[in-house]
Amino acid sequence: MHCPYCRHTDSRVLDSRVSEDGASIRRRRQCPNCERRFTTIEQMQMVVVKRSGVVEPFVREKVVNGVRKACKGRPVDENALAQLGQEVEETLRASGSPEIPADEVGLAILGPLRRLDQVAYLRFASVYQQYESVEDFEAAIAQLRQPADEPAAGEG
Repeated sequence: MHCPYCRHTDSRVLDSRVSEDGASIRRRRQCPNCERRFTTIEQMQMVVVKRSGVVEPFVREKVVNGVRKACKGRPVDENALAQLGQEVEETLRASGSPEIPADEVGLAILGPLRRLDQVAYLRFASVYQQYESVEDFEAAIAQLRQPADEPAAGEG
């Protein structure tokens, strides 16, 4: 760890604390060269594994941008999109896996989006689940009409 003040290549950890949500560690450090103190935050980096095998860092803003497209013209504000992005990230982090298949990211989006706006949910699901016919939409609409706590036909 380089000192942010003098760029010395070493530092000493004075204190370490786990964040309230357990997702990161805050470390108080001191540089032995200039003796200045600074704080670092360590967080597990999640990566998304795409269908092609390409691996890229998880970026919450990409989730929000994808959902924003599905919500175009719908009464959904930026705060709701930001909350959805945070919920999706928290769900994925809770899995404990540093490598998340792209399909799991899509699945993590569907639940919160369904609660947020059902039309946007259908738009997103139609692309994500590759609807190919009117029947695919009809089945999704029938599932939306069921209470959220009741399993759909063929599920669970």
